[in-house]
This record gives sequence, structure tokens and C-alpha cells, in this order.
Amino acid sequence: MFCDFVETLGIDQIMVFSIGESQASCLMSRHFSQTALADKLASMYLDGWYKRDPLLPELLAAHSGTVTLRRLSEIATELDADYRHALFDAPGLLAKTTLLCVSGDLRLFVSLYQMSTATSQPDPTLSSLAGRLALLHFERQTQSGTPTVLDVLSKRERATCLGILAGQKAELIAAEIGVAPSTVVTYRKRAYSKLGISSRASLFAICRAQQT
Repeated sequence: MFCDFVETLGIDQIMVFSIGESQASCLMSRHFSQTALADKLASMYLDGWYKRDPLLPELLAAHSGTVTLRRLSEIATELDADYRHALFDAPGLLAKTTLLCVSGDLRLFVSLYQMSTATSQPDPTLSSLAGRLALLHFERQTQSGTPTVLDVLSKRERATCLGILAGQKAELIAAEIGVAPSTVVTYRKRAYSKLGISSRASLFAICRAQQT
């Protein structure tokens, strides 16, 4: 439901990060027209830029059960020049709506990006609803043990990746989901494209990175 809902908000990119006291992890990174861009920006953010996010102190101090909306325009003066250039100017992201979402120990940045200022920003009520849905979605995924990085995939693309992670061959995966082995190859290629990766090793790496 969450993944389908965000596609109706008129945005170009969505990023969801889980933030702890000493580390961050990417739960979702998707650019709706430039797959590789979202993966690149997520890696940069996790490499240390998140520590310079002006909204970080507010998220860490927020109370459980809250969803707070912040626009880029509200915090523009708090962004240092290098941070703004790397994460906004260079990739051409001109507008951003961030939801600071907290439930129990789960603290999320749900960031909605636009590459044009000609269109209106996401509706505040719908954006806040996206934040609530994100909390429900990722709490459930965490409890199920399924790597949340796979949430951007379709049901069969996800099943294909889970089969690969379990060491299964294409023939076995095909039998389990009821398709031909050649179709499994197609699902694998689509999944890798959405995830911004190109190999089985990379699939293991991004799923393992989420768990550390």
C-alpha cells in the first residue's frame, strides 16, 4: 500500500532512511525515471552526509507516535554549501518535503523530492499520511525479516531476489512462483535495475548492509 500510495503524490524521487543514534540505513531509494541516481544519492547520504542533515537533531528528539512535516524552504539557510551542492544542486533536486516519523524505536526520514518548482509541492495532509503508512509498512517488514530494501520491487521480483538470497537456482524459483525459468531471468533483470545493482554479489551486499 505504501509503495503504491507514494506514486500518486506527483514526486520524482522518494528516499526512506532509518536513523539511529550512531548509524543510518536506507530502507527505500527510488527515482521514478533515473534508477541509478537514487542509489547513488542514498550511498552518499549513508557515507556520512546524514550526520550533517539539519533535521537530524529534531528527528532524534521527536516523540513516539509523531509525524512532522518539513519543507526544504524552511531549512534552506541551515544547509551548508557542500551539503546542498552534493545532495540537491548537482543531482537537480529543487524541492523536498521531509516527514520525520517516529514509532517506538523506529525513526524515519521519509523524503519526497521534485526536480521542478513549476508543480506544487505534495499536499501536507497526503504527505503526512505517507509518513504514517511508512511507519506501518516498515514496522511490518522489520518484524517479517524480509529485507526492506526489496520493498520497491513487485511481488514476483521480490520472490526472485529472496530465492537468489537463499541460494536457489532459476529453475527452483520458477517452480515456486509458477513461471518459466526464462521469466525468472526477466524478473531478476527488472529487480536489479530498480535496485541499481548488476550482480548477485551486489544483491547480497545491499541486503547485508541493511542488517549491520
